[in-house]
Amino acid sequence: MKTIIEPFKIKSIEPIRFTTVEERTAILEEAHYNPFLIHAENVMIDLLTDSGTSAMSAKQWAGIMEGDESYAGARSFFRFEKVVKKLTGMKYIIPTHQGRAAEKIIFSVVGGKGKFIPNNTHFDTTRANVEFSGAVAVDFPTEEGTRPELIADFKGNMNIPALEQFIQEKGAENIPVCFITITNNSGGGQPVSMRNIRETKEVLKRYGIPLYIDACRFAENAFFIKKREEGYANTPVADIVHEMFSYADGCTMSAKKDAIVNMGGFLAMNDEAIASSARNLLIITEGFPTYGGLAGRDLEAIAQGLDEVLDEHYLTYRLRSVEYLGNKLTESGVPILQPPGGHAIYLDAKRFLPAISPDQYPGQSIVVELFRQGGIRSVEIGSVMFGTYRADGSLQSPPMELVRLAIPRRVYTQSHIDYVIEVVIETFERREAMKGYAITYEAPQLRHFTAQFAPL
Repeated sequence: MKTIIEPFKIKSIEPIRFTTVEERTAILEEAHYNPFLIHAENVMIDLLTDSGTSAMSAKQWAGIMEGDESYAGARSFFRFEKVVKKLTGMKYIIPTHQGRAAEKIIFSVVGGKGKFIPNNTHFDTTRANVEFSGAVAVDFPTEEGTRPELIADFKGNMNIPALEQFIQEKGAENIPVCFITITNNSGGGQPVSMRNIRETKEVLKRYGIPLYIDACRFAENAFFIKKREEGYANTPVADIVHEMFSYADGCTMSAKKDAIVNMGGFLAMNDEAIASSARNLLIITEGFPTYGGLAGRDLEAIAQGLDEVLDEHYLTYRLRSVEYLGNKLTESGVPILQPPGGHAIYLDAKRFLPAISPDQYPGQSIVVELFRQGGIRSVEIGSVMFGTYRADGSLQSPPMELVRLAIPRRVYTQSHIDYVIEVVIETFERREAMKGYAITYEAPQLRHFTAQFAPL
């Protein structure tokens, strides 16, 4: 059959509040044109993020009822630990309340002034936690990974020659760890090949630098490897996952993505000394090592979700539904980052609004109009999120100006996605009337969460 159906039945629903264009215009003004400041009840289709927005399964909800809420040594922790060890093969498993907490801990342990942390591309909280420690976050995307219009199988790859040159220039002693993000969120949800992970590890091993994986979307990345990389077509996804993690010395994970839960994360590694330091920080900031800021019921839900995410029927539906959205927009002439990623479609704001310069934030203009026209909440991933300022105060823009439409797992049906397609196309058709935006308030870090804007 050609039709890819959802591999689940709907058992519980949540109503959507419908609003008018006039109401949404007022809502935007009140929120200072920042989607993060819009009340969720006023959003019709919420594509702001796929983090913690997914629908849990009946077995996950059953696990929540069985959660052991003991402060120390809870049964739920040991189930969680067993599942994560089996998945990653790592010795030390440290639960945290979400991914950025794991990042805060690991970079507090290994980061600091004078240190450099390479990555294929850091996402927002990763970069912020690196920089908060005093270290410098450095990205090494491939050349094809910065060209939205180019179609290639593994645009999320690490630029290995550039990485090795950087190590030689800065000195391995100043690089305590290298990260590789799978899939590459800032790069358009693009996958990283097994070969690239393996070759990255080989380079790092020569210099004695540990490799950590940002594993938020590890299962989606593994399924892309199965579908696209030679030699893996007949390999079970679980085996591909095990091989990916076998090249890593540690990982961070926001379980709010590929563990299909609403809250949680973990830090895992093989180095006992780092694990000991991390646990000490965990106790200060998160909680006892067997709960790490989570309730026992959350640990149960994560353990179950990590099993469910490896189901290939689910992964087929997941990637195909995102591809469906991307293909329909492409057919209508809407410029997107190609090919469609695993968790989101990224509109190419530079080609969508070529007359609006980066310092007038074309991506933010699209974000505002998608909400105004159709009640769709999305997020800018460009000069608002990743822009910095030069010494003279001018804007230093990132390579791409994108708008992410992140699809929550097991939440929306095809008719919802068809509605999204209509709204994006209608917005694209009226693009000549769209204007840029100016920032009127910004925080010193992670400004996109709380920034305020005014139309130009």
